[in-house]
Amino acid sequence: MKTTVISVLGTQKDAHGGSGPSRWDTWRPTIGLVQQESLPINELHLIFNKEFTNLAERVKADIKSVSPETKVIFDIIELKDPWDFEEVYSKFYAYSKQSCFHEERTAYYIHMSTGSHVEQICLFLLAESRHLAAKLVQTTPKEGHVRHSRDPKGTINIIDLDLSRYDKLAKRFEVERQDDLSFLKQGIDTKNAAFNKLIETIERVAVRSAAPLLLTGPTGAGKSQLAKQIYLLKKQSGKVKGKFVAVNCATLGGDLAKSALFGHKKGSFSGAGADHPGFLKEADGGIIFLDEIGELPLEAQAMLLKAIEEKCFRPLGAEKDEHSDFQLICGTNRELTDPTNFRQDLLARINLWSFKLPGLADRREDIAPNIDYELERFSQASGRHISFNREAREKFIAFALDPKTRWTGNFRDLNAMVVRMSTLADGGRITADLVEEEIARYTTLDPHPSISASHPIADESRDVDLAALLGKGYKLRFDAFDLAQLEYTIKVCQESDSMADAARKLFAVSIKAKRSANHTDRLSKYLARFGLKFKNL
Repeated sequence: MKTTVISVLGTQKDAHGGSGPSRWDTWRPTIGLVQQESLPINELHLIFNKEFTNLAERVKADIKSVSPETKVIFDIIELKDPWDFEEVYSKFYAYSKQSCFHEERTAYYIHMSTGSHVEQICLFLLAESRHLAAKLVQTTPKEGHVRHSRDPKGTINIIDLDLSRYDKLAKRFEVERQDDLSFLKQGIDTKNAAFNKLIETIERVAVRSAAPLLLTGPTGAGKSQLAKQIYLLKKQSGKVKGKFVAVNCATLGGDLAKSALFGHKKGSFSGAGADHPGFLKEADGGIIFLDEIGELPLEAQAMLLKAIEEKCFRPLGAEKDEHSDFQLICGTNRELTDPTNFRQDLLARINLWSFKLPGLADRREDIAPNIDYELERFSQASGRHISFNREAREKFIAFALDPKTRWTGNFRDLNAMVVRMSTLADGGRITADLVEEEIARYTTLDPHPSISASHPIADESRDVDLAALLGKGYKLRFDAFDLAQLEYTIKVCQESDSMADAARKLFAVSIKAKRSANHTDRLSKYLARFGLKFKNL
């Protein structure tokens, strides 16, 4: 195999000794390089400015006398300033594109002992990025003294940047990567192969990219918690320095969304009594997680698209833009492909990395380790050690693995059940009786009944206490027809995760017919006619 070395001419070190015979008593890095029996060199590329041609010719002649089999090739690269990183890297990068450095059956080396430190760094970067698929070779005088070395040949050291060749390093990096994966999973020893593969992909993206991420999946699948873990992983690896800001877009409607996200100036609208920086500014240098991104009003979506692309936005009432270098993570439990509700240009921008989290029912093999995780969390929070006895654990896991158990609330349901049983556990032990009581409670009061999005069926077994909501004498103030409609609406609201979710169920036909752009606002105004708010139902 042919051996080719790329080297910067040492305008000082290679000139030691001048042109007289004493130069052979002095260590000169380029001359010493070609004298190494362990590295016979077929071709040596010398990089230098044209003004150093005389020195290059002298070095070439000396190489011919000690290593006649080495062909010396002059590569003139004019550098105005060898310490200017931008200039050096751009010219060395163009140099690396030459076809002669990509020949098969050629072993390439880069000599790292000559040139300015910036030149050496740039050559190293080109080797590390494999633009120059070369090993590094360093020459040094044997006694460490350049001018009076007793052995002018010196010694060489070869470094291969292919880390996979170094077993100890490879093992160390693999251990660190496994630690990162465990961190994203909060230390839970998950068994589901598809979920583990998904987390592996997310880990690679999280540590390498600052592009937006879109987390999809059903309510309670863990999108918010995963977003927080991604932030913590990036922070501990130095990828972000700012804050983690979590925002539920379902709670933002109309101008409130623009004010909350982008900020406002004092007096910009009624009630704006002071300046507000906005969530995007708060996330400068960090990560903002916009959960339920599909609930953002269209006008706010347009402003968000500009903020993502330009890293700047204008607060309400401001005269100039604000800058914020944030990374965006979005969450949604529904499709965003309807252009009447979600801007498709924004979807294209946030959908570069999209990850769908499976629900708990699709990860039943992960239920047991998640039960242990929830028990540990409760134990730490309460200061009491909680555990199942053997019979109780077997009974609860059998219930959890039963296909009839829907887990429509996903991990939120699992957490709620463990918290209730742990709270009632005397002596810190969850018994079989407690498990049976909790299963009966969950089965009877499933907080997430299956409801068709197109034809919602309110739970007729659930009574609505209109007197508590509307006050005494409400039947004298409202028609029976209105009260019947209101009772049905309240039942659907109580069975929904958010007002937006309830609006989608109640106005499914209108949504399909595209009769209105903001059905959440429509529901809010309807409830307001009776003096009610969704959060109080």
